[in-house]
Amino acid sequence: MASAPPSNLPLMYNDLMPLNSRDHATWKARQTDKAPWLVGQHAIPLTTDEFIQAQRNFPIVFASGESPTPLALMGLNEGVNTFVDAEGTVTEPVYIPAYVRRYPFLLAKLQQDSEEMSLCFDPTSDVLGEFDDGEPLFDDEKMPNDRANGLLEFCQRFEEAGQRTKNFVDELKKHDLLMEGEVAISTNPEGDKPYVYRGFQMVNQEKLREVRGDVLRTWNQNGLLTLIYAHLFSMNLMRDVFSRQVAQGTAPAEATEAAN
Repeated sequence: MASAPPSNLPLMYNDLMPLNSRDHATWKARQTDKAPWLVGQHAIPLTTDEFIQAQRNFPIVFASGESPTPLALMGLNEGVNTFVDAEGTVTEPVYIPAYVRRYPFLLAKLQQDSEEMSLCFDPTSDVLGEFDDGEPLFDDEKMPNDRANGLLEFCQRFEEAGQRTKNFVDELKKHDLLMEGEVAISTNPEGDKPYVYRGFQMVNQEKLREVRGDVLRTWNQNGLLTLIYAHLFSMNLMRDVFSRQVAQGTAPAEATEAAN
């Protein structure tokens, strides 16, 4: 249900190209109230900086596999996002993860043997191009302007948050706190067979209770404990998202039939 994408390209990105003044001096970035790149994306990468805001709207789980990336679940089934319509319009006020707001830009290494990161973008996006409308990215001297520098800064902050997120996950793995998750949801309390969701990881509360007091004290001081409980509390929203799917007709067929 929540495995990390296998592609060499990051989730949502179809291609990558470095932004440069030689090829893109006249290009503009335009505002949009739609995010078509979000349509059909049910599990969105999340940084720990966003846990407190995101846990109000979405279950926060960890991807299965060796890289348990935190994910905000906007749907429980592949190809289902219950918070956007077919055109990518967000249907109600919810927190939009920074991963989504960053698109079509990101920082990437142009050479694998170098630590230098360059601002790149997905050229298949219609947010960036030679438009009549929109905000220029370079000034008359072909230097990055405030708009381009703001995009670069946002992507840099995202990378820094990503490192903090990795440190958080490494701490969970160090103490063996992650386990395979399972949630059983029934549309009928009278005893219909529940629909079971697996394929994600979550914090093992039994092992959390066994963590030494000095470790918990450190986690409380550095905010890690707050992040753990934000994740655990958010799991109560699994049933809310499932109910959204049932109402929208995107739940598994047997669940939709039971609800009717």
